[in-house]
Amino acid sequence: MSEKNKINDDRERLITGQEAEEETVFNISLRPDSLKHFVGQKHVIDNVNIAIKAAKKRKEGLEHILLSGPPGLGKTTLAHIISREMGSKITATSGPAIERAGDLIGILTNLGEGDILFIDEIHRLSKVVEEFIYPAMENYQIDFLIDKGPYAKTIKFNLKRFTLIGATTRAGLLSAPLRGRFGMYYHLEFYETEDLVKIIERSSELLSIPLDKDAAIEIAGRSRGTPRVANRLLRRVRDYSEVKGNKKIDKEIAIAGLASHRIDSAGLDDIDRKVMKAVIDFYDGGPVGIESLAATLNEESDTIVDVVEPFLLKIGFLKRTPRGREVTKLAYDHLKIAYKKESQKELF
Repeated sequence: MSEKNKINDDRERLITGQEAEEETVFNISLRPDSLKHFVGQKHVIDNVNIAIKAAKKRKEGLEHILLSGPPGLGKTTLAHIISREMGSKITATSGPAIERAGDLIGILTNLGEGDILFIDEIHRLSKVVEEFIYPAMENYQIDFLIDKGPYAKTIKFNLKRFTLIGATTRAGLLSAPLRGRFGMYYHLEFYETEDLVKIIERSSELLSIPLDKDAAIEIAGRSRGTPRVANRLLRRVRDYSEVKGNKKIDKEIAIAGLASHRIDSAGLDDIDRKVMKAVIDFYDGGPVGIESLAATLNEESDTIVDVVEPFLLKIGFLKRTPRGREVTKLAYDHLKIAYKKESQKELF
């Protein structure tokens, strides 16, 4: 791979959340292994801890759990921690990987008493698979069809009591019947800077990276409120520091390392700025429909909705209106573009 392609590939992973194999190993090694080591999401952790203790006291399995929130906030990590805290085996799969109901039969029949089935991106289950899993969740039974035509017959198979943990970045796409079958539903929020600083400092200790407090704060402030991004940026700054011959990462090195990847002071990268500038340049600041914006950028609409929008909405650079997406004055100020929206509104 050429140096140019490598840089572009690295930047793409910074934006989209896609992980190379070596980065997956990196992130797994930094993941907390217990609830007490899980930083942030206090309301979720407290409730999960109570549910686990209550289930253990009754010597029962947990109810089914649905975790929602943007990518990189710890849904998969939390599922594995729950499994470890319960002393259960966890089987992990994803919605797109289960194409037919038959794919799920083998998984469900191999689950033991109290085991956990983790389905990532559960909103992408097909309708057929979704309806097949309903009786498994409610009655711990599955019905499967043998033969066809006049010889067809249904066989009912009893399952061991298991816990389904579903994770989704698009909770609104879950059907009401599926969502209603989860006994616990938790939404993970973007992390505050203080929590990200703790995560970065813990990661730097695990990786033996000498890091100043000010450098950790700088990296945390540009991590889009996401631990996965924080750990990835820490690694990028570490590489930059090593190449430049600095023994310890200070604030200046952190800023320079992040600037080399075109991460600005708000944590925005090229694609974020590209989206906002497209709305400003082509649609006069908005509002604009998501499909029109995606066509203008030659991007998938799901990429904008799942990856770019959540953080821009959170920091107030973008807002949704009944007529579409609109860039706010805060975004104009950040991009150093003159804001003329108020005078335009007076014309209508």
